[in-house]
Amino acid sequence: MATRSDLVKIILEKFSTLLKHRSKLEYGLVSLLTAGGESIFSTAIFQCPCNTTWNLPFGLIFLLMPALALFLLGFVLNTRTWRLVTGCWCCCCCCKGRGNQSFTCGYQCFVEIRSICISALVAPLTWVAVGLLWGTFYECFASGSSFIVGIMCVGRKDNCATLMPKLPCLQDREPDLQDLLRELRSQSQVAGWILIAVVILILMIVKCFTYCLSPVSFMQLEFKKIYEKQEQKILTKESRDNATELANKNVKCFFEGSCPDHNSPSAEDWQQISSLYTFNSEEPYYSTLHKHVNIREKGDSFSEGNAEVSTFNIVEVQQCMTLRQQCINL
Repeated sequence: MATRSDLVKIILEKFSTLLKHRSKLEYGLVSLLTAGGESIFSTAIFQCPCNTTWNLPFGLIFLLMPALALFLLGFVLNTRTWRLVTGCWCCCCCCKGRGNQSFTCGYQCFVEIRSICISALVAPLTWVAVGLLWGTFYECFASGSSFIVGIMCVGRKDNCATLMPKLPCLQDREPDLQDLLRELRSQSQVAGWILIAVVILILMIVKCFTYCLSPVSFMQLEFKKIYEKQEQKILTKESRDNATELANKNVKCFFEGSCPDHNSPSAEDWQQISSLYTFNSEEPYYSTLHKHVNIREKGDSFSEGNAEVSTFNIVEVQQCMTLRQQCINL
């Protein structure tokens, strides 16, 4: 029989295993919170107007507008969005008219935007899918759609088209009206499951396509993912420690009337490690920072793609920063 310490040990081991899949847990948590919020929203707040004019727009707005808001919120809360757009005007000016280099910049932006969109789509797709499975929004806007009403009222009573907009609000329903309501809910749930199946299928195809085009092996790709997570974690910690140390020295020098002595990365260094990087099998680097520190050690130019094209050497970075300052002054 397992003792209490053994149970605690097992729980900790399972918990550490879950932490290794933190990104998947975050997606699951976002989906769960969105589904719970949608259920509360549709039952406590949503009230169909049961009007021929307003049913269709009212139901569609309550189904799609929160999804759009969640999608935009996913962009705003993603730090990768701001890393991509910060200084993008300068990067466009630097890459403009450089042929293969301009194509590389565009491809890097496309890959980054695709990744951001996939992350941002989790919550809105969950909202729409749960809304369709719940059926409340669909009942409202479908009962106000003349096209759907015309199809569903074929072979029914003459007053069917008149009663359809009021169907979500009727308390005492005749058997015929109950059949209409069940049919609307069935249509909504079928649409919800189709949406879920299509999304899963698309994700599977995209993931397979991405792995098929990978320039390196599966194990090296997994190593790259681990490296990126650890690098970002250490960079955040070191940035916090260095910023704290610099602030302490500046405050101390202010009160002592002395000059601070602190080594910090230059603006060019920050610019170089903030740029996008496309991983390939020809270069033994796993990130922009990894490439920057190694090439700086060798004293070579910070090139992207081949040795003939220097993308982020010091002169060009200074030109980019000058262009950015001119844009700010405008």
